[in-house]
Amino acid sequence: MNAHAIPTPFVTTLPIQGSDQLFPVRRIYCIGRNFAAHAVEMGHDPDREPPFFFQKNPDNIDLSGTFPYPPKSNDVHHEIELVVALGQGGSDIPLEAALDHVWGYGVGLDMTRRDLQGEAKKMGRPWEIGKAFEHSAPMTPIRPASEIGHPSEGAITLKVNGALRQSGDLNQMIWKTPEMIAYLSEHFTLGAGDLIMAGTPAGVGPVERGDRLEGHIDSVGDLSVVVA
Repeated sequence: MNAHAIPTPFVTTLPIQGSDQLFPVRRIYCIGRNFAAHAVEMGHDPDREPPFFFQKNPDNIDLSGTFPYPPKSNDVHHEIELVVALGQGGSDIPLEAALDHVWGYGVGLDMTRRDLQGEAKKMGRPWEIGKAFEHSAPMTPIRPASEIGHPSEGAITLKVNGALRQSGDLNQMIWKTPEMIAYLSEHFTLGAGDLIMAGTPAGVGPVERGDRLEGHIDSVGDLSVVVA
């Protein structure tokens, strides 16, 4: 007898580069304005702000290589980001032990309905309507940290139709990977399968139907997405 009253929800997974195994996703935490130049372009002073996070949903992940332009928006922006995948969790994780909790890394896009996000900001409301919609998190397979280490520097770029739109370096992150993990673990009980989208460099901008987005992070991977 099935103990569930409705069909069991699908468990979102990410492929693992070079493996037949899958990485199950539990939660997705996204840090806001984690590159100084991006904070400035969004009208904020990066030197005065503590870190803050919002969430996407696991089923926002899309591996198809196609991003369907979403409804209720006429201003959808690209944000290229490092994805940090946790292999173990906990609370109050010490900074010096934080990287021990990382299983691997990937490349992701935080697609944003900027107009809806802007309306929510003006009214003092949460951002999820602009951030956590269907297909809003295109991603690559995860690459194990046991193979690539823990990237703390290296180019992070995004091209749109071959033209460079975003360009930065992982060493420009205001809050580094261990700091994000330690901070989050003070406010949440982190778990195996959690993802952290680590922020985007300057150059975010709108996409149009038919655009091809090509993201790259040194030592981590490449992501190609077509806007449908």
